[in-house]
Amino acid sequence: MNADRIRSRAPTDESTLRRPLFGSTSRSNCPEMIVTIDGPAGTGKSTVARLLAKQLGFAFLDTGSMYRMIALRSLMQGIDPGNAEALEQLTLKSRMELVNGVIELDGENVEGLIRTAEVTKVASLVAQVPAVRSELVRRQREIASTNNIVCEGRDQGTVAFPHAECKFFLTAAPEERARRRQAELLAKGEHVDFEKLLQEQTARDQRDEVRSVAPLRPAEDAVIVDTTSYTVDEVVRILERTVRERAASA
Repeated sequence: MNADRIRSRAPTDESTLRRPLFGSTSRSNCPEMIVTIDGPAGTGKSTVARLLAKQLGFAFLDTGSMYRMIALRSLMQGIDPGNAEALEQLTLKSRMELVNGVIELDGENVEGLIRTAEVTKVASLVAQVPAVRSELVRRQREIASTNNIVCEGRDQGTVAFPHAECKFFLTAAPEERARRRQAELLAKGEHVDFEKLLQEQTARDQRDEVRSVAPLRPAEDAVIVDTTSYTVDEVVRILERTVRERAASA
């Protein structure tokens, strides 16, 4: 693997941080830039991506929410996760709005509905359907075509945006990832056994890593950051400094 690895502590010099990288998220009057953040669940990529986008003045795209929305709708309609044709049609008919914190499916705010353990499990199965991934990647590229953007997911740097200017891949120890997920669910009133959560996480990792379409792996030119012992703010500073250095040298 040729990916760079960051092991040092997060930088503390903030003299060049906390200001937009460009003056606007629109690409019409500023350089193009796509920042991708990939990695398995529990590495903090959604939170980090959202905060990084805010720091840079970029739009934020949570691509995992797209698969969760399809999973949610399939559950509502009783569609078997193994029915690829039905899932494809469902995806093609679904209207999504999900840039900068807005999570709407067919005009309904579903933010609180797509984060449950049940939806998470089904989303992993939905994501294995080639036609679903193809359509959602098309939509992701369409969104990114009009924005400087930070997008997070599992295949952003390898499939959706292989030519992105800056790519990251976040990792963390399996136990720490499961602990974070358990805390997230508890905060929402869902009580999930830690060992069960860890087992489901391991199974999902295996599915994601061996699937034939867009397997979970770092892009060869991604910067790999192990977030196990870092705070969210430390990870954001690491990524922000890297992005600004890349932009300055472009």
